[in-house]
Amino acid sequence: MPKSKRLMELMMTVNRKRKFTVKELAGEFGVSSRTILRDLQELSELGVPLYSEVGPHGGYQVLNERVLPPIAFTEEEAVAIFFASHALRHYSFLPFESESSSALSKFYNYMSGDIRDRIDEMKNRVDFVSPQRQSAFPHLGILLDGAVRQRVIRIEYESREENLCRDIQPVGIYASGGLWYCPAYCFRRKDFRLFRCDRILSAALLPEAEPLDHRDVNLSNWKTRIRSKRHGADCYVELSKMGVELCEPELSRRVPMHVREDGSGYLEGSLPLEDIPFLARFFIGLGREATVKQPPELLDEIKRGLAELTEKYNRE
Repeated sequence: MPKSKRLMELMMTVNRKRKFTVKELAGEFGVSSRTILRDLQELSELGVPLYSEVGPHGGYQVLNERVLPPIAFTEEEAVAIFFASHALRHYSFLPFESESSSALSKFYNYMSGDIRDRIDEMKNRVDFVSPQRQSAFPHLGILLDGAVRQRVIRIEYESREENLCRDIQPVGIYASGGLWYCPAYCFRRKDFRLFRCDRILSAALLPEAEPLDHRDVNLSNWKTRIRSKRHGADCYVELSKMGVELCEPELSRRVPMHVREDGSGYLEGSLPLEDIPFLARFFIGLGREATVKQPPELLDEIKRGLAELTEKYNRE
């Protein structure tokens, strides 16, 4: 086997094994232990983070920061991957912010000059804009880690009335309209809830807490696990074409949206009663683009909000 091919396969092997001995690798690749030692030295010089231990139970280990083997991309693939990562710059907070910036820098600097020139030109021709928010989201990393590793996290959460302490098991995190959200199982409510990540004031892992087996729950199906349907109300809202465009990024995850052929549509489904104050303010802002038919609780809240606005401007 050519040395270059052996080094490539060796890199993939040590990443997969994580812990190994020189004798094991020598037998697997059919070369001497001396050759494997030289190859491991070359991998180390290339940046593979190897750590050796002496003794009867010793060997080599790959540290947590593993290095992936080289991957060949076409020019179009390279440009597409660059801009997919480049689009994230509009988010001031990411669960992997420093890693994303580092990866983008490496990707750009290792491209040939003509591809870099093409990317530089395209930066002024294409963009993926998301709303700029003043909110801070410092706990995205721990929330995502808790979701992936099935861990319980204690958070301090800012509600409308007071700051609350909650033990949650995150399902995941997602961004919408420039904000980050975290669906999670709340141990106090014994049900799934949606938390706005900028309202999470602190977050800490609870190693002693016993997590539930929610490996089959993810961002696409967590709403089907909500048990507290009795706290919901049937909702129906008529939307103009503009109303559909305005509601889609904000409400599509809360209430099912149906779009007609002419671009108009309607919202129909169950919504939590606790969402009514937010929805009332939202629909007031839409003006003529939305007409709320039900529930009566939402209509009453909209009328109350409009009356307060009228009184406010009548005083001025």
